[in-house]
Amino acid sequence: MSDTTAPRVDSLPARLLRLYGGLALYGLGIGLQVESGLGNGPWDVFHQGLAIRAGMTMGTMIIIVGALVMLLWIPLKQKPGVGTISNVVFVGLFADAAIFLLPTPGHLAVQASYIALGVVSIALATVLYISAGMGPGPRDGIMTGLMRLGLSVRLGRSVIEITVLAAGWLLDGTVGVGTLVFALAIGPLTQLFTRWFPLT
Repeated sequence: MSDTTAPRVDSLPARLLRLYGGLALYGLGIGLQVESGLGNGPWDVFHQGLAIRAGMTMGTMIIIVGALVMLLWIPLKQKPGVGTISNVVFVGLFADAAIFLLPTPGHLAVQASYIALGVVSIALATVLYISAGMGPGPRDGIMTGLMRLGLSVRLGRSVIEITVLAAGWLLDGTVGVGTLVFALAIGPLTQLFTRWFPLT
């Protein structure tokens, strides 16, 4: 009987490829959602809203927020890894590059395809960089810390994402059908990709 689950590759080059390939794909996914104009994921609504108010690029704001979020790791006793620092820096850089390079779609069908590709890209990217085993992203680390404290990760994540979504909307970040698609699809898609890229 054949095993359809890919074994974890532990060599350093393979792990680095997963890490940085995942971060690049994550930035692409953010760019696709932003350029669709149909709505971003909760954190990116927040990043976009702050960027608009501050007169910065969205990627720059992703880096700043990621660095600030890491301060919350101190009371949660979380330790950053190479992947954590790389996440803080490179997702924002890749997101800015994607937003700059991607053409803005003028047809609803193309906008919808941007949303679909964006959500799939972010789900796969998440599994890739986490499966590299080099440290969670700054926002993921909060969830890990809450788990260590015995709190409900599902509840904690919901509260945090609803909060940043509401704040981003008030700051003029783009909320729309794409936001709903992201919320409904990101979990199942991420779980699906773990079949090929196990997280443990």
